[in-house]
Amino acid sequence: MIDLVFGFLQDRLGRALPRDPQGEPQAQLFAYVGSDKDDAVAFKADTVSMLLIRIEEEPTLRPPDRYARTSADGVMQRVEPEIRINLWLLFVARFADYAVGLRQLSRVVAYFQNHRVFNAGNSPELAEPVQQLIVELVTPSFSEQNEIWGSLRAAYLPSALYRIRLLIFSDADARTRVPTQELLQSVVQVPTR
Repeated sequence: MIDLVFGFLQDRLGRALPRDPQGEPQAQLFAYVGSDKDDAVAFKADTVSMLLIRIEEEPTLRPPDRYARTSADGVMQRVEPEIRINLWLLFVARFADYAVGLRQLSRVVAYFQNHRVFNAGNSPELAEPVQQLIVELVTPSFSEQNEIWGSLRAAYLPSALYRIRLLIFSDADARTRVPTQELLQSVVQVPTR
């Protein structure tokens, strides 16, 4: 499902950021480009790169009984709790001309300012398991920013950090749930006299 989100955002931004009127190269968006070394990240020149830097579980919005779900026909089912996650994406502009990089990164920020929510209503091409995406700009502190770039083992480049909410991973193998009263009666045998 994470790959579907990357593909969707890559396609959307690629169409929304056409060739600049001033003849500058188009911002190419891609997921992750590694280098020959396993411990460093290399950003392609003259592109805006998308990089997943964190996957976070969303603890809010949990149902009261996390192990129960009602099917379409009204039968209670026992399920493993849903996992709701947020993706933290870093958009990095690496251009030979610093001003062009800043302009391309500004276009990404402007696009997400005007398109904060993606769902089936405004994005019919959004993949089936993904119900909705909410895009939020995150401003890390200087120390957090330093930690991010230090862990990437790369020199700082103009970038913007976004939290993409909310992917829901559900239990596809739900089992019919036995009502609690029936379960207690079958487990506790009351001796008769």
